[in-house]
Amino acid sequence: MLPIFPLDLVLFPGETLPLHIFEPRYREMVAECIMEKLPFGIVRGKDETIADVGCTAEIIRLAKKYDDGRMDIEVAGRRRFEILRTDEERSFLRAEILFQDDEPGSAPREDVKRALALHVEIVQLIGPNQSYEPPDTNVPQLSYALAGSLPIDPDFKQTLLAMRSEQDRIAALLDFYQQVLPKLKRAARVREKAGGNGHVM
Repeated sequence: MLPIFPLDLVLFPGETLPLHIFEPRYREMVAECIMEKLPFGIVRGKDETIADVGCTAEIIRLAKKYDDGRMDIEVAGRRRFEILRTDEERSFLRAEILFQDDEPGSAPREDVKRALALHVEIVQLIGPNQSYEPPDTNVPQLSYALAGSLPIDPDFKQTLLAMRSEQDRIAALLDFYQQVLPKLKRAARVREKAGGNGHVM
């Protein structure tokens, strides 16, 4: 049984995430995972329900432990899984899971290059004064590295996580980028005219 941490976010394989653990049940869960060197699962929770697909989280750093038991930790996403059934016998949720590996094959090289170019353009529009080092196109599951670095809607991120083909994920990202770029460009022009900053995504 995998301990489950429902959060209103999506963790991708390869992505790192800082977490502040304050609820007693999750302090118990994380303490056990640290002691036994085991992962837990992060699953998107929304409106009292949880998604069917999540990602295992390995605790890579205990940044701080407070006197009252709260913890600041850093986790890394490892493997995608599907929930088969849940168990509520403990104070925290647990689940029987099935790991989901990607189907064989990769995205067309031209699609990858196009997605990376559009991604860099979007990053520059969102934070024009920030330096950004794009991921190497040879990174496994590049789609996760791209999507994880942008403030994308969690529903779309969940859709990407559930896809079992890198080709399908890159194609979905291309569609998303092509839809959002005109809006970002318009917002950037408005910002320039107003001489201020605005939230664009």
